[in-house]
Amino acid sequence: MASRKDRPALHINVDHVATLRQSRGTRYPDPVWAAALCELAGADGITIHLREDRRHIQDRDLRLLRETVNQVLNLEMAATQEMVAIAREVRPDVVTLVPERREERTTEGGLDVVGQRVSVERATAALGEAGIAVSLFIDPVEEAVRAARQLGAPRIELHTGDYCNAHGPVQKAELARLAQATAVGLELGLHVAAGHGLTTDNVGEVVAIAGISELNIGHAIVARSVFIGIEAAVGEMLAAIAR
Repeated sequence: MASRKDRPALHINVDHVATLRQSRGTRYPDPVWAAALCELAGADGITIHLREDRRHIQDRDLRLLRETVNQVLNLEMAATQEMVAIAREVRPDVVTLVPERREERTTEGGLDVVGQRVSVERATAALGEAGIAVSLFIDPVEEAVRAARQLGAPRIELHTGDYCNAHGPVQKAELARLAQATAVGLELGLHVAAGHGLTTDNVGEVVAIAGISELNIGHAIVARSVFIGIEAAVGEMLAAIAR
């Protein structure tokens, strides 16, 4: 298997472990336990999304994960005053600002960094003042990448959902968009991550894009873990990335 320096970092999103727990209102399965197993299996970081409606990850999870995650803890959240206050108190290693709608099943696209400039810029500044690195989850378009840089964010995460949902020539075009957005990000001195919808079948072409230094993957790994266990599922993804 490739060494860490030869591949992008793999950050695993454990939200859907919490989704299963919340569906019955039980104490299990515990995303904190899942995160520990992911790290033991070789994950380079843990990602969670504390949503305003608390549909899966809870405040308790965030606080315990801040105490127990040994690698990078990445908190996805909306650019609201409530969430900024929570992040400044708990101090994750990275905050990724994402769009959020109550009626969506999952994040549907990148942050509108132009249309929401005021709230995003305010949140980015407040988090930066607290010493928290900020990433903006954006669509792979040059305008969004340049806007992220103008807003003072040192990191971006490119939305890979359109690539993952496409086929044939359209998928190739989406891959080219990801590569171009990555190149622009690197030119501007940004840390470039990618994520959403990635599986062992489609991750390879994203890994092959020079300059992507981090992947955030959750649903595919948690789903696979139902059949083979989460440590084995993490191992499969690491092997796919290495290939």
